[in-house]
Order: sequence, then C-alpha cells, then structure tokens
Amino acid sequence: MKTTRRQALRPVRRIKLHVRKGDQVEVISGNHRGSTGKVLEVIARKQRVLVEGVRMIKRHLKKSQDNPQGKIAEREGPIHISNVKVVERAERNGKAGKEKKVKGTKPKAEKKKTPAKKKATKEEA
Repeated sequence: MKTTRRQALRPVRRIKLHVRKGDQVEVISGNHRGSTGKVLEVIARKQRVLVEGVRMIKRHLKKSQDNPQGKIAEREGPIHISNVKVVERAERNGKAGKEKKVKGTKPKAEKKKTPAKKKATKEEA
C-alpha cells in the first residue's frame, strides 16, 4: 500500500481498547467460550488479542540448525477483541507512580564566603 505525502503527515491515531496486555480475560463467545487466560499481546490495528492457552495453533517447522528433527510448535492464535471480557485488570504503574522531573532541581553548589576586604581610606592612613 503506497502512502501519499498527505497521509504521511497525518498524526497516528491510537486506538482505545477495553483490554490491555497483562489483563485476565474470559472468552464470552465463539468456539473457545468459557476459557480464561492472561492477555499476551494486543493487536490494535486488527482488533485482536492473544490470550494465554486459548486457541492453540500447531505450526509445522521444517528441519533447521535449531530443530534438526523438525518440530510441531504450538502457539496461541488471535481472537477478536469483542469476544473477550475483562475479569481482572493488571496492575499498572501509570503517571501517578512516576516522579516528575522538574527543570533546575539539581542542588546548587554553595559559594564560598570570603571575608570582605576593607578599603583603606584617607582617614585611617
């Protein structure tokens, strides 16, 4: 897909979703209804989530240096985000947990005070 200059200058919109990585969710519809698990990844553009232990897919890997015998690897498949509901939210350390850095808060070095020299006046001399 070719992007035009106008599209390149357009700001990227962040899609707001009801689930986040780390949340405990339950599948409410589809073939995997009733199963629960932790959200491993949220694919916002496709509106899909990967839930731990739900919709396991078998992938056949051919022989390689890593797998000299070949392998059938199992991994989670994506589920549409509308088919899951949040059971428990993950703990998030948001803006409230972070300390703000304020400009110019470094401790300044104290100036050494030297005794003031008295100027000789005509009267003292």
